[in-house]
Amino acid sequence: MKRSRTLIFLLFLLSFFGAFATNAIIYIRLLYLTSFLIGASWLWVKLSIIKLDLNRHTRSLRDNVGDIYDEHFEISNNNPWYCPWVEVHNESNLPSSAGSRLLIGIKKKEKRSYIARTWLRQRGSFSLGPTTFISRDPLALFQSQKSFPAKSQLVVLPMIVPISSFPNPPGLLPGGKVVRQKALGITPHAAGIREYAPGDALRRIHWQTSARRQKLMVKEFDQDPQSSVWIFLDAQSAVQLSKQDSTLEDDWDNWMLGNKPKFSLPPSTIEYAVTSAASLTHYFIKERRTVGLITSGQSNIVIPADRSTRQEEKILETLAYIQSEGKIPLEELVTVQAGQLMQGSSAVLITPSVRPEIMHAIDILLRRNIRPTVVLLNAESFGGTESSIPLEESLKKINIPVCHVRCGDDLGAALSNF
Repeated sequence: MKRSRTLIFLLFLLSFFGAFATNAIIYIRLLYLTSFLIGASWLWVKLSIIKLDLNRHTRSLRDNVGDIYDEHFEISNNNPWYCPWVEVHNESNLPSSAGSRLLIGIKKKEKRSYIARTWLRQRGSFSLGPTTFISRDPLALFQSQKSFPAKSQLVVLPMIVPISSFPNPPGLLPGGKVVRQKALGITPHAAGIREYAPGDALRRIHWQTSARRQKLMVKEFDQDPQSSVWIFLDAQSAVQLSKQDSTLEDDWDNWMLGNKPKFSLPPSTIEYAVTSAASLTHYFIKERRTVGLITSGQSNIVIPADRSTRQEEKILETLAYIQSEGKIPLEELVTVQAGQLMQGSSAVLITPSVRPEIMHAIDILLRRNIRPTVVLLNAESFGGTESSIPLEESLKKINIPVCHVRCGDDLGAALSNF
């Protein structure tokens, strides 16, 4: 592009000065020719892109790590003339995002569409855009571009691995009296009715009472007597480990067959921990258990226990943003929050820490009659120098269930069979 541009402009300057200096016909004709080429090229790039429009949309703005994300691109040529070619550049910050194309021969008033498929490898929030059109002339003298800002955000949730079974948390209270404490969500135990307040779900409205009293009334519920499951996720930066990811970066922009590739988690303790928390949340919600989340990453997070599908969405969306930037050790987090948990509840601690202070956190939970289960990420397998075996043996001596997870393990199998 640079060479052709330099050549044309050198010819223009040569013909310009030659025509004025010698008045030779060859220089005059060359001046007309180069002037025409420059003017035509400039008009080409300006007119071919002026009324090109973009519509990019998708069926969902939520998806999970490891999935293939489909996005529909539609380019409309609203010009009354032919568009020879245009480059479409997808400038999304989504890693390995597809969608960039070179489209050739878009007729007037024609719409050209295609589907871009991206393999989701990183959780978080990503903008779907901006998108830029670039038009160039055949001589590569000029280029013109037109940008479309991002209009939506894609939230990539953690991957959920299938768990066939998980030991019944020993805090389970089979049978038991109804807890006379109001629940935030809907449980099988109705406690009464009250007047409707903004934000109440429509499904909580008691229509017969509302009709009788001529105003909206909603049902209240007591907490379920079955124990809640609290997931403690260790996001302290000081204990996190990772190894270099040797997975080859495949070009999935050219992927067309629709086969979902096998995804391996990055060799990082925080990714294994987040995926474990997400998978256990999905498992317990499916088992109709109430689940809550406690963690301290960029900030302290406590999500009250609930059993609804909305609860799973809330926890997964929170986990999508968790980073290993926490300052509070897991044992301090347990010490602060244990007093707020109902006795008889269960706790699942997910940590790569090998510090003996973890035993202090376990002791606090046991004194509160909260029976813990530990998902222990093997520090050595993630590049650490200290072994997790002494801590695991100490936990087993006091009959605390321990799920030992190594880097590269099938996480679903590890959580199901221990």
